[in-house]
Amino acid sequence: MPKEYRFTYAPAQLEEFAQAVLAAARRAGASACECEVSEGYGLSVTVRKDEAETIEHNRDKGIGVTIYFGERPGARRGHASTSDFSAAAIISTVEAAAAIARKTAVDDCAGPPEPTELARAPDLRKLDLDLFHPWNLGTEEAIRIARRTERAAFALSPKISNSEGASVSAQHSQFVFANSLGFMHGFPASRHTLSLSVIAEQGGLMQRDDWYSAERVPGKVANPEALGAYAGRRALARLGARKIKTCQVPVLFEAPAAAGLIGSFVSAASGGSLYRKSSFLVDALGKPVFAKGVGIEERPHEPRALASTPFDDEGVATRTRSVVRNGVLQGYFLGSYSARKLGMKSTGSAGGNHNLVVSSDGPDLPGMLKKLGRGLFVTDMMGHGTNLLTGDYSRGASGYWVENGVIAFPVEEITVAGNLKDMFLGIAAVGSDVLARGSFRCGSILVDNMTIAGE
Repeated sequence: MPKEYRFTYAPAQLEEFAQAVLAAARRAGASACECEVSEGYGLSVTVRKDEAETIEHNRDKGIGVTIYFGERPGARRGHASTSDFSAAAIISTVEAAAAIARKTAVDDCAGPPEPTELARAPDLRKLDLDLFHPWNLGTEEAIRIARRTERAAFALSPKISNSEGASVSAQHSQFVFANSLGFMHGFPASRHTLSLSVIAEQGGLMQRDDWYSAERVPGKVANPEALGAYAGRRALARLGARKIKTCQVPVLFEAPAAAGLIGSFVSAASGGSLYRKSSFLVDALGKPVFAKGVGIEERPHEPRALASTPFDDEGVATRTRSVVRNGVLQGYFLGSYSARKLGMKSTGSAGGNHNLVVSSDGPDLPGMLKKLGRGLFVTDMMGHGTNLLTGDYSRGASGYWVENGVIAFPVEEITVAGNLKDMFLGIAAVGSDVLARGSFRCGSILVDNMTIAGE
């Protein structure tokens, strides 16, 4: 491998372990088997008030085995795992999964994916997503980076009185997924993060805020001084926060909070919620669920992106697709099991979505505040008040009151309420202030009308 390789095992060794699992499953009489062999290593450091608070070196490994007995689809299923890669442990783990499978009821939808849906070896060889960029980060260097981040916030003002810590993490992993249908493939990946949470104080009252940066490539992680200063400015800006009276106004969700809204949509459009009839998006395919002009695309093959992958957790090939086009729902998020439950095909979504990009034809954040005019700019959400069955939405929030397109003062101890069906259809604009947060890439979202519960 051309890049620095500090794993315990070579990829070929992981494949040998996977082959041993599949062979043991055949000997146990399984009709089908899936397994994942993985390992990872990394370093995480947290500095608080200039002192190293935690230093953690991790090195992990594991084998997960799923056994099926019965015709596909429709089988008994059992799962077991181990962190021991010895031959005896592999056999024991397969036997444990088989014992569980023998005692479970037949599930008509259980079984590995359809062979035609699996990612093909020629396509995988051509697809280089460039996901592995090791960071040879030493403990002392990590501490220095964290200190630089925290010091940048404290240097802003004596009002920055405390810190919940600056953290630096460099993580590396590799895996091989294999099944009895002949699929075997895997790849290494990296994820590096820098974060800071600080507390500002004025008149005995305190406010906290934070920021983080996560990237595959170490050199693309945010500059420590820039991130620290930004987290500090956010905390300072919240000083003097007040309550507001209950009202109905437009609400602008900052990009991270907007990504949370898209996360609620994904949950409602995912297989488990749909086949259990616990989603407001049941039977919504081909219908308007967002305002006209809103588009959401899934792009699993973007190089270096945090949620890129050539195949899902079952080996099903991923593909670029339009999930929402001009407000109309084009597709759900389905793995093989939920697809069978619904009489549909897998969308390569076993394990989650992959790089959802929300169309962003609106202005930058100052322009979005102008479009808001008078209303609430939400920067932080609290609680879990989302009912996916009805779409009812009610969560604690904090942010800023906006008058004439300009931030007037910070706001706290309020609740933002509405219904996701109305909120999605009431999106007035999606900003160009796009931010990548995990598997979502989204700008700020302006919703035309919501209830703000205050004093």
